[in-house]
Amino acid sequence: MGHTLRCISPIDGSVFAERDALSIEAARQAAARARTAQRDWAARPLEERIDLVRAGIAALGAMNDEVVPELARMMGRPVRYGGEFGGVEERGGHMAAIVEEALADISVGEDATVKRYIKRVPHGVVLVVAPWNYPYMTAINCVAPALIAGNSVLLKHATQTLLVGERMARAFHSAGVPEAVFQNVFLDHDTTSRLIAERAFDFVNFTGSVGGGRAMEQAAAGTFTGLGLELGGKDPGYVMEDADLEAAVATLIDGAMFNSGQCCCGIERIYVHESLYDAFVEKAVAVVEAYTLGDPLDAETDIGPMAHVRFAAEVRAQIDEALADGARAHIPRKPADDGGAYLTPQILTEVTHDMRVMRDESFGPVVGIMRVSDDEEAIRLMNDSPFGLTASLWTADIERAQRVGDRVETGTVFMNRADYLDPGLCWTGCKETGRGGSLSVIGYHNLTRPKSYYLKKTTA
Repeated sequence: MGHTLRCISPIDGSVFAERDALSIEAARQAAARARTAQRDWAARPLEERIDLVRAGIAALGAMNDEVVPELARMMGRPVRYGGEFGGVEERGGHMAAIVEEALADISVGEDATVKRYIKRVPHGVVLVVAPWNYPYMTAINCVAPALIAGNSVLLKHATQTLLVGERMARAFHSAGVPEAVFQNVFLDHDTTSRLIAERAFDFVNFTGSVGGGRAMEQAAAGTFTGLGLELGGKDPGYVMEDADLEAAVATLIDGAMFNSGQCCCGIERIYVHESLYDAFVEKAVAVVEAYTLGDPLDAETDIGPMAHVRFAAEVRAQIDEALADGARAHIPRKPADDGGAYLTPQILTEVTHDMRVMRDESFGPVVGIMRVSDDEEAIRLMNDSPFGLTASLWTADIERAQRVGDRVETGTVFMNRADYLDPGLCWTGCKETGRGGSLSVIGYHNLTRPKSYYLKKTTA
């Protein structure tokens, strides 16, 4: 038996849940069961797979009253926000709706002598390694389309959200998805790497840190296993002189602070045209000063603890270093800030790109704001990052947003929106944010492979 995995609640530092990690032999057996079951699953009619996945999502939604406080205890998100089922349903439902078009055969041509076409067929066994920050929504991004496309799935969830995979498996099994087709597995890092190296999986989808992504690539080296990697981010917002100031402040600050800043596409740096800079900062500070930091089980709490003390320690270190180098902090320490997981959300000005808080991923409730004079300066600063997930542009001019967006090194360009995942668009990144893409038609293409048919007809 492997070692014990423990979820430490950020609310009070207690052990909330623990599970024994599978031994390497037990993990191999789970992968083997998935491989055997996948053949029959892929042979089922597409409509049947769609219906079963939709029913699994509905069964998960029926658990929401239990899920919401459980999430608060595991990773600290306030109960007032109601969990993730709306996003899960939107994403799963969209992928179910587009699958026939996404996986339709590509006809190359047919005449009296030959028929040619390209099918898309499932990879086989897919490993989904999901993160803790949006544990249900990030998992469903791959789980739903992978199952619908005919793959079997092993879900390995983050230790911080240890019970999420169990709930998802329970919901899908209750809806009729075979247990061997969708398995929740408790794996430690070493066992995961060994399975990948042994080619136990045909595709691996990983959402997590840059370091974790490198470990996945190293484990897969030489195996030719396909990888989808969504890693770090340092997403910028750019407020142009013609922007709707009130909307820009409300959306960008929410994008920076929601979920205690622990969002893959959270806003971590903001560039504001000099004509709006002072007003933007004043309004942003007022928004954050009004937040209530506290127990996420309290309905009055706006912002809960970070998911782990060590995550909060990194954000504090970035803030302290920035202040030592001349940055200005605008938010006084809140009463609930205990120097541990509970961290005062912070707005910094007088920041530069020499500071880690404007360069390294923070993944916490802090945002730096800089003034810029024009688009050229804003584009240069937005691109001065090793990451590229999303960029949020604020202007009344859609053509200008397109011109600026074309020059920003990112996976998604938002205009007058931020911190959102549209399932109709490919969720993808560039640079150290990773490679591949989930959701949309392209998400299906990444979870399947092309198979070509050249069928020569016999003559009478």
